[in-house]
Amino acid sequence: MKRSKWKGPFTKKYDVTAKLPLLARDYEITSYVIGLTCNVHSGKKLVALTLTDDMIGHKIGEFVPTRAKFEFKKKKKKK
Repeated sequence: MKRSKWKGPFTKKYDVTAKLPLLARDYEITSYVIGLTCNVHSGKKLVALTLTDDMIGHKIGEFVPTRAKFEFKKKKKKK
């Protein structure tokens, strides 16, 4: 569900002194956080994410997958 336009984008102050600040998945990327490297929780671990110009207007959670990538297991050959 989209956020109301009169409220503006969801942004929050982050700790500048931290090496990699922890940002919420619903944080909207704006122009003043471009170039920042931050941590985002994927549900299991923290993922380092660098914010670029192409990401403006999107939420941070869109760039950190929460599900593991599925791979088929290879079968062993019978002799």
